[in-house]
Amino acid sequence: MLLIIAMLALLIYLNYWHGLENKLGAYAKSMLAGFFAYYLLYAIPFVTAFLLQGFFYKNCTFYTNTWFWIIVLFAPALFSFRVNFNFHQNWVTTQWPGVDKEFYLRSISWVVRAFVLIIPVFIIWWIKDRGNQPFYGIKPLQSLQPYLIMLLLMLPLIAWASTQKDFLQVYPKAKLLQHIPIVHFTNYWRQIVFELCYGFDFLSIEIFFRGFLVLALMKICGTHCIIPVACFYCTIHFGKPMAEAISSFWGGLLLAIVAFNTGSIWGGLIVHVGIAWLMEAGGWLGNVWIKAIPTTVNK
Repeated sequence: MLLIIAMLALLIYLNYWHGLENKLGAYAKSMLAGFFAYYLLYAIPFVTAFLLQGFFYKNCTFYTNTWFWIIVLFAPALFSFRVNFNFHQNWVTTQWPGVDKEFYLRSISWVVRAFVLIIPVFIIWWIKDRGNQPFYGIKPLQSLQPYLIMLLLMLPLIAWASTQKDFLQVYPKAKLLQHIPIVHFTNYWRQIVFELCYGFDFLSIEIFFRGFLVLALMKICGTHCIIPVACFYCTIHFGKPMAEAISSFWGGLLLAIVAFNTGSIWGGLIVHVGIAWLMEAGGWLGNVWIKAIPTTVNK
């Protein structure tokens, strides 16, 4: 675990002090180059975390399993493809070239990229696990209470984050729509659809990480899949504020453990979407508060 934390600390240092992800994007002059750049960013910590466990656990016989290598090598490729998927963008901007172009582009992108993840994962489930378990994580919850308690525990952290400059530069995501004029309260339908599409994207994230990677790999390597999946999950947050990237590893561990023990992604989805929408609310309130400070001082 210390080696895993050291590896992630190095990656976080390279990203937030030396612009690792930004440099990968700058060097990627084509979609193919971008695909390979992000593939390496995701695959290196994911595979390394599995290999490190081989040095400490003698029961790691899963390295000889063909499905193990198919999933471990394919998963970063699939997520990198999802990040670089933009075939729909020209069509969207042609259909809606006006002031609400950003609304349609973001909303449709979240839905399209969600299916870019879900469809291949469904195909793998159909081939590999259809007879062994329901589609990865689509299993009813026994109780909502533990997940609601988790959300309550996150409130103080989100409240603190909502006062931080780097957080307010990113959230709320819906501030991308602030240039669209609001003539009547019915015009807020865009904000509602925007947030629903934003939430739908988290369904694909939960199916991919806690459903596919945890519940497919647990059949092959048991609890050894939990830490590598959390490492992978951490690296997809490198474009977010640093505190969010760091906390995503620990949150990813928690959600992976929950999925491992319950066989369901719904609890993780409730927590994940709940936090995302609370961060949207916190970002909105934080920006309102920041804007109000000079007015108060002047008065």
